[in-house]
Amino acid sequence: MQKNNEVSNLVKFTVVDLLKGIDFTTFVDVSPVIRDFWDDAAIKKTYEQRNLFQISDSCQYFFDHMNRIALPDFHPTNKDILYCRKATRGISEHTFEINKIPFRFIDVGGQRSQRQKWFQCFSDITSILFMVASNEYDQVILEDRRTNRVVESRSVFETIVNNQAFSNVSIILFMNKSDLLIEKVPKSDIRLYFSDFTGDNLSVRDVQFFLIDKFENSRKDRARPFFYHFTTAVDTENIRRVFKDVRESILEQNLKTLMMQ
Repeated sequence: MQKNNEVSNLVKFTVVDLLKGIDFTTFVDVSPVIRDFWDDAAIKKTYEQRNLFQISDSCQYFFDHMNRIALPDFHPTNKDILYCRKATRGISEHTFEINKIPFRFIDVGGQRSQRQKWFQCFSDITSILFMVASNEYDQVILEDRRTNRVVESRSVFETIVNNQAFSNVSIILFMNKSDLLIEKVPKSDIRLYFSDFTGDNLSVRDVQFFLIDKFENSRKDRARPFFYHFTTAVDTENIRRVFKDVRESILEQNLKTLMMQ
């Protein structure tokens, strides 16, 4: 029961965090006002231009479910939990056993202020899973409000993939939020943000592979294998299939490392 309460609070925290200044005790009282606010046509029109603001991708989901979340006996569904967003601060470590094989995952914060901590945990690793939000090609980072988010991600990726310390580490690129990319492509012309795009600006596939090329071309050692996946984190079946492929890649890399020793 305590764990269920903690998860419920996490979901409510996500909503509350979107609405800065509202605490848990007043959440139920103000939820009708928030619902009316979200139903306003001008707000919906403004939300269509959300790439201009620093708004969480899960915003719409929680606003659409405001009535249910505000219920006193609210219990989050699996989908509610998947849509929760909380920035990684510092370094966290998780160990999972899959088919009797232990996998140790180290999660590091992606913000600029967090990156100096990365190398504290990058020893004795076999793979790096690099996550990019593919739908953010028309957005800027929070830190300076100028740098394109994809450009920033590519810069970080270039630093990691060309670091000699990771010459024997497999780096797997996740182009995430494919579902949101599909929604965005018809509404936001990528050519306004990347003048070197020459494909069909209404083709999701063209946009996806243009972004993949951006990252692949940053690699100096082109002989090294390059792995990438298009993912949707809230789609459990997609992630299950992708992780199966990733697991095989990691196990294969471990085998090669053992043979070289």
